[in-house]
Amino acid sequence: MKKIITIFLTIFAFLSVNAQKDKKATEILNKVIENTESYETIKVDFTYKMYNEEANIDESKDGKLYIQKQKYRLLIANQMIISDGETIWTYLKSDQEVMISSADESEETINPSNLLNSYNEDYKSKFIKETIIDGKQIEIIELKPLKGKTYSLIEVTIDKAKKQILVFTIFDKNGSEYSYQIKEFIPNIPLSDTTFTFLEKDYPDVDFIDMRF
Repeated sequence: MKKIITIFLTIFAFLSVNAQKDKKATEILNKVIENTESYETIKVDFTYKMYNEEANIDESKDGKLYIQKQKYRLLIANQMIISDGETIWTYLKSDQEVMISSADESEETINPSNLLNSYNEDYKSKFIKETIIDGKQIEIIELKPLKGKTYSLIEVTIDKAKKQILVFTIFDKNGSEYSYQIKEFIPNIPLSDTTFTFLEKDYPDVDFIDMRF
């Protein structure tokens, strides 16, 4: 699940301009960047689905993501992941454990403040088509990783009018499909500082595992 959460956050980071990019796809993605960067805060309600026919897996979970600059708070299933930009707290409710790590200690760690303006040369993008779904004009783009990924393809569906991601699906090399459907995207929502801080006093019975040392 941690890897998939990382991919979910990373989906906002692939937008860039380089020689591997389809011109039309780049233009669309850059508009999404411009639109999203204009927001001070973002709240996303989403549905996560995992499907693997061979393994007989077909599951669905709802989640919420809050972002403000370098900070984020992610809630999904029995996990809560909070970062204040320097420290990451991963709370596993079922295990009553909190793992504490540094935001910059791993190459997989996501820093939301850099997601949209960082250049990424790991994908080759391609504009697939424009169509109408549920009355919305949408654009579909494919992203193929050039190397070093466990997945072979990401398909992104974008609301053409709002310049916002509606759905993205990750096709894993093992046959699994991970789909995220954005149910609600709310920009500039008021958020308190405590949204991005794990308050230990509220969890007196959990075990804290400090992984920073």
